[in-house]
Amino acid sequence: MSGSKSSAPDAADHLTEAVALTVHDVEPPTLPRPGRGRLTLLLVLLACAAPVIVSYFFYYVVRPEPRNNYATLIQPTRTLPAGLPLKTLQGEAVAPKSLKGQWLLTVVSSGACDAQCEARLYEQRQLREMMGRERDRVEKLWLIIDDAPVPPAVLAAMQAQPPVTVLRVPAADLQAWLTTEAGKAFNEHLFLIDPMGEWMMRTPAQPDPMRFKKDMARLLKASAFWDRAGRQP
Repeated sequence: MSGSKSSAPDAADHLTEAVALTVHDVEPPTLPRPGRGRLTLLLVLLACAAPVIVSYFFYYVVRPEPRNNYATLIQPTRTLPAGLPLKTLQGEAVAPKSLKGQWLLTVVSSGACDAQCEARLYEQRQLREMMGRERDRVEKLWLIIDDAPVPPAVLAAMQAQPPVTVLRVPAADLQAWLTTEAGKAFNEHLFLIDPMGEWMMRTPAQPDPMRFKKDMARLLKASAFWDRAGRQP
């Protein structure tokens, strides 16, 4: 009996030592430092933004040299005037900023639309289609610089899908933004405006669509990371 009594304290002592060792031997979990989490998040965001940053760099800094282009590269580009007085054919005012968000392949002419105007409108349609899968990033714009009525047949053709955006603007106001080659008329050129409203290129008079297609393709490729199909806000 006495032996069993003396063993009880020993067992209790061993149990206490085991618990103490267990408690002290287990290290508390290492919690991440708040600063390290923020740094990781910043690196993830930077990795996601890198393609866009590179695209902007090549688009705005490392631009193609003018000698490599068929069309005239406008340097510096000209920003769409915020006060440009645009109107629909019904006379309703249109805010210039509403044109932003898409590449604008633009024809400029009289509303009467002579043979040269019709040729430019045809080339405009064909060039957009030649962009292939990128064509949805390009919108067709026709700026009419007088009050002449549009022939019904031409107006009907403008409604073919995808339709042409047709707006009137006084020639004097438009010349503060778009200009022609010396001695040339507006309807001899095609004009290309980027999604930010910057006038980028003007074709030579009587343009060769196949050669201009290459210029357009380069610009669309350079802006591919930050510009998407469909009008962007």
